[in-house]
Amino acid sequence: MSESLNLVLILGAAFIGVASPGPGTLAIAGASMRTGRRRGLALASGMTTGSFILGTLAALGLGALLAANQVFLEVFRYVGSGYLLFLALRSLRSMLSSETSDLSGSTLNSLRSAYFTGLGIHLTNPKAILFFSALYAIGIPADVTATELAVVVISVTLQTMFILHSYALLLSKPSVIKIYIGARKWFEGIFAFTFGLAGLRILLSKLN
Repeated sequence: MSESLNLVLILGAAFIGVASPGPGTLAIAGASMRTGRRRGLALASGMTTGSFILGTLAALGLGALLAANQVFLEVFRYVGSGYLLFLALRSLRSMLSSETSDLSGSTLNSLRSAYFTGLGIHLTNPKAILFFSALYAIGIPADVTATELAVVVISVTLQTMFILHSYALLLSKPSVIKIYIGARKWFEGIFAFTFGLAGLRILLSKLN
């Protein structure tokens, strides 16, 4: 492997970016506590797929190309912020509802919805595009081989899968779900606030 290829730096920065609290980890928490382990794992799988796609694009240089074209990033900004605001509205409606949360709704049909929700959260986040572009630009030298590039993308993807799926498994434990049921409105309020804040920050932020 090339001496100038800093895989440790890439994995370390990616770990912090994935493991730190944000809209994605919060979505996994909500899905896992509301509807159980299968839905949480499906959403985590969608986010992992999104991470693989963005990592591959960044490795091929398309992430930097998108970052240089403000038109594309503006489109991602509006779509991504709109999607997060939609999730905020959904959590707000759940908070205001007097109905108890249906934790038995983890059906096969809902798994597909959970997967694409996770995929959508990741792919419509312009900050994720810029993050992967910067990460690969710093850690990957110009003379990297195709094999080394594949090792980086796969390593980051496997690490992301481990982190996100661990969140889903941890937050779907019966003890955690019991806490969620007892304080459902508080949790939904936190979800609504965080999704809304993230959506507004992306909508109002400057990407350049």
